[in-house]
Amino acid sequence: MKLNYRVIIFIAAAIFGLALSAPTLVGLNGPKITLGLDLQGGLHMLLGVDTDEAIKSKIKSLASSIKYAAEDEELIIDEFKVKEGKVLFELLDKDDMPKMDEILKKIEGIAVQKDGLKYSISLTPKEVESVKKYAITQAVDTIRNRLDQFGLAEPTVAKQGEDKILVEVPGIKTPEQEQRIRELIAKAAHLQLMAIDEDRAANVDSMTPAEASQYGDVILKGAQNPNRKYLVKEIPILDGSMLTDARVAFDQNNQPVINFTLNSQGAQIFGDFTGKNVGKRLAVVLDNRVYSAPVIRERIGGGSGQISGGFTVKEAHDVAIALRSGALLAPVFMEEKRSVGPSLGADSIKASMIALIAGFVAVVIFMVLYYGIAGAVADVALIVNLFLILAIMSLFGATLTLPGMAGIVLTVGMAVDANVIINERIRELLYEGKSVAKAIEQGYANAFSAILDANITTLIAAVVLYAYGTGPIKGFAITMSIGILASMLTAILGTHGIWQMLEDKIDKNKLNLWFGIKGV
Repeated sequence: MKLNYRVIIFIAAAIFGLALSAPTLVGLNGPKITLGLDLQGGLHMLLGVDTDEAIKSKIKSLASSIKYAAEDEELIIDEFKVKEGKVLFELLDKDDMPKMDEILKKIEGIAVQKDGLKYSISLTPKEVESVKKYAITQAVDTIRNRLDQFGLAEPTVAKQGEDKILVEVPGIKTPEQEQRIRELIAKAAHLQLMAIDEDRAANVDSMTPAEASQYGDVILKGAQNPNRKYLVKEIPILDGSMLTDARVAFDQNNQPVINFTLNSQGAQIFGDFTGKNVGKRLAVVLDNRVYSAPVIRERIGGGSGQISGGFTVKEAHDVAIALRSGALLAPVFMEEKRSVGPSLGADSIKASMIALIAGFVAVVIFMVLYYGIAGAVADVALIVNLFLILAIMSLFGATLTLPGMAGIVLTVGMAVDANVIINERIRELLYEGKSVAKAIEQGYANAFSAILDANITTLIAAVVLYAYGTGPIKGFAITMSIGILASMLTAILGTHGIWQMLEDKIDKNKLNLWFGIKGV
């Protein structure tokens, strides 16, 4: 009996598998497999996206850009407003038209109509479609970022169909946790800095929204006091798209506030506006509610500001997360929601473990009865294969779902399939009168191409399932892929090394014991 490099690699793989699967199996410290929604319970939601709101936001953002560029070029404009999906304004000086046309040429995706000095700017149909598609993609990315920053383990956020978003959050067990997650996901986090209309602000309580619209204004409610109204210019000075960071801090009264930072463009716009409007008020608006409206005392440079408004620490933390991860271009709304209880997950685990153990025991017994010691060798490889699957999933922090457990059960059968092919090839060669050593070597050589082809085709299918599937299907594909790769190591390399180590001990007169064959 002699060691060889194949056996050494096999032993190393076995030690690796045992060491890294132990934290998951017996609760030791170390990397562990995360249980999916269907195994530990949690929250399942299907969200719709209101893409029409994304178009409105795009138009407002476009209006802000045009207005800032016009003021920067010192162009005199009148009746600047947004109405029915269009940006409308009139130049007062005909000589300013070439400069305005040059500004508009630099903006992609817009259609410009002119009637004398009057301009009407709208989005092209192609741009409208592009904005809607981007709003859905951006919502998926934003929601995923928010849940990741919140510290949740392995949330699933994926586009489903043309305009739906699937969200699965494992480990949510209480109504309070569920409500907080729902609010975090649905929060638009749309930050705007808007000018107070000082000329008409005193009449805001007696003014209707229609009357405010005639002056290019909107009426917004206060965040702390909903009964207080603010009359602000409809076109914001800048919005959250120019925000780069948001952090929770505490003011001089030890109340939580949110400090935000703008990018270079936002900082320039903010500085220019505050410099030209000293003595006037600036409204800090988050999701169409005014959190504060301080008087501008001096030009504010540096591109930073603060949101205060009676937040609790938890609220400030969640708002900061939402701001950092980006505002939702389009609001999302709940189409379907269900909670998966942990007891259902426990039942699923129990049923899956019964299936896994029953399948494993049946395969082990069959292999030993049919192939003798060769079957026992294959069973050893199968055990190491299972430990390797758990170890690799633990190492990468993979999520185990119910389909994933089904993949492991399926892998039990597939893992011994390679040894079935090999043992049959060895049997055929022994029947032909080959020596044990030659039968083993040629058996592995003859079986290798068939095993490799079968595993590669299955692996390709698993990769495709992972690339195009959603959460549960991805879990199935991951366990299948790991199982296939592990079986290549254990069932081909490992068992080959064991036979090379044992071939001197094999008695030609007891081939029934060793390979389960008679009459040779």
